[in-house]
Amino acid sequence: MDTTLFQDFPSSMYGFKLDHGAVPVYSIHDFVSNNNGFIKDSPPQVVPSPDSPVESGTTTNSEAHPLDSIPFANEMLKYINEMLMEEDMEEKTCMLQDCLALQAAEKSFYEVLGHEYPLSTDPIPAYTDQNGGSPGDFNSSLIQTSLVDTLERTSLFPDLQRGIPPSIEPSGSSLLGSKGRKNYERGDVDDLEQGENEDDPRCSLNKSSQHVWPQKGTSKGGTARRKNGKKSEVVDLWSLLTQCAQAVAINDQRTANELLKQISQNSSTTGDGTQRFANYFADALTTRLAGMGAPSYSPLVSNRTSAADILKAYRVLVLACPFKKMMHFYANKKIMKVAEKATTLHIVDFGICYGFQWPCLIQRLSARAGGPPKLRITGIEFPQPGFRPAERVEETGRRLKRYCERFKVPFEYNVIAKKWETIQLEELKIKKDEVVIVNCMYRLKNLPDDTLSSTSARDIVLKLIRSINPEFFIHGISNGTYNAPFFVTRFREALFHFSAIFDIFEANVPRDDPQRMMFEREILGRDIMNVVACEGIERVERPETYKQWQARTLRAGFKQIPLDQELVKKVTNMVQSNYHRDFIIDVDGRWMLQGWKGRVIFALSCWKPMKN
Repeated sequence: MDTTLFQDFPSSMYGFKLDHGAVPVYSIHDFVSNNNGFIKDSPPQVVPSPDSPVESGTTTNSEAHPLDSIPFANEMLKYINEMLMEEDMEEKTCMLQDCLALQAAEKSFYEVLGHEYPLSTDPIPAYTDQNGGSPGDFNSSLIQTSLVDTLERTSLFPDLQRGIPPSIEPSGSSLLGSKGRKNYERGDVDDLEQGENEDDPRCSLNKSSQHVWPQKGTSKGGTARRKNGKKSEVVDLWSLLTQCAQAVAINDQRTANELLKQISQNSSTTGDGTQRFANYFADALTTRLAGMGAPSYSPLVSNRTSAADILKAYRVLVLACPFKKMMHFYANKKIMKVAEKATTLHIVDFGICYGFQWPCLIQRLSARAGGPPKLRITGIEFPQPGFRPAERVEETGRRLKRYCERFKVPFEYNVIAKKWETIQLEELKIKKDEVVIVNCMYRLKNLPDDTLSSTSARDIVLKLIRSINPEFFIHGISNGTYNAPFFVTRFREALFHFSAIFDIFEANVPRDDPQRMMFEREILGRDIMNVVACEGIERVERPETYKQWQARTLRAGFKQIPLDQELVKKVTNMVQSNYHRDFIIDVDGRWMLQGWKGRVIFALSCWKPMKN
């Protein structure tokens, strides 16, 4: 994103007024904590406590301007600020959580009406140790043959497949962003049962800094330190959580409750990264244990946090983490290249939500040589609960319309709020002589996967996209290995994924930041609850790896477009210049990968329908 795009905006737009006072938009430097959060080779930035004096050379929130550090993020931040100024934003709930709540609640509606839900649900398999061990015995029982088969289908790295941090990467291969040969394929699995120590995820946790575990304070190695008088006891939260998951899987309530008590004594929502994610996983295990058989509690349904609070928390993610901004940057640049001579540009956006991606594109289109094209956006979302299922998506259209009017870009908006697999081509209102782009960022993971129906909703949507015959299809995915049908395997992989996310916040955002705590509670905590406590249609978090999406998209009749290496280089330079050194940009084939300390978290690629 060019910095010139923001010169027309007064500096007053970087703060906004709510009932409780001014809320500034912080620089990324304001979210750097301790000594891991420096950018490039510059000295570490110290975040002063409220009671400590600020030295004359320290940049404060009031002095810092966001353009000093992350200019390519500002358009999204200003768009969020304008939304927060809307009078009713404090009274509304989050659009995304509402639509997922309705999707998760459908099964309950069928049960109330006395009908059988048409989709089959995942069973909650009873985990049994084939070696005769009990849930309290933490050994190689987690890696049974069936579980290894599941990991072979879903994992990216050999070290993550065996359940230990990437600090013990086999020689001859390297992790994301490491020097030498990259190895994203599954290696030899014959060494998976060489001994208890290698299977135990506690081993070698402190041998290298290049693992997914938090590195500061008491968070090393997934452990917490509890002081009893003069004595200090180190508690392995990872081991306790894994043992507890095994106990919950076989409904061993006594063992599970004992382990949950130990976890609760050593975890906290205000502690370090490890203690925080342990707290939310313990809550999810407690909920699953209470609803054994088919947990009917969907945390998404009970959410009453206002949309304004969620948006404020979302800004922390925007500032501290480059993932979504870099996806938007790459995608919008690709769109601009094909729209250079277009008279009408039609973007079909699956999962538009609040439309954060499009303000920057609108600005760029307004500055196009020869004038802007007509912009048509078809915003597709899941229906909202209530009598007006499309109301919130229509609000997104009205905001984008005002934005287009400001920059004199002709605009037309079409709303579709229904199950994506039921959408017909005619509803998209494709016209001749327009350039059509299909965009989907991170949201196909919320469609029912192949275990819930004999007809795959994901394949149906991909075939619909192919029938649109777009110029290209931009697909950004949340790379996840925690969608296994076996609970213990899914739990274990979720630990790896979410520990990396909590580690990002631990390294980049002060622990006492209220918006960080809000994001962890309302976004990460609810995702963890859904993954761990829910089954069947109620479990709406069902990610796949980019390799799985590649195979699925190829089967649907697409061919992958080569990456724009110049754009990838720009993305890499922006991340290296503005963010924590452990954020990684890499390429695997025709996928642009983004990750943290060796773990791939997001991936993006572009596709084109193959001719018959």
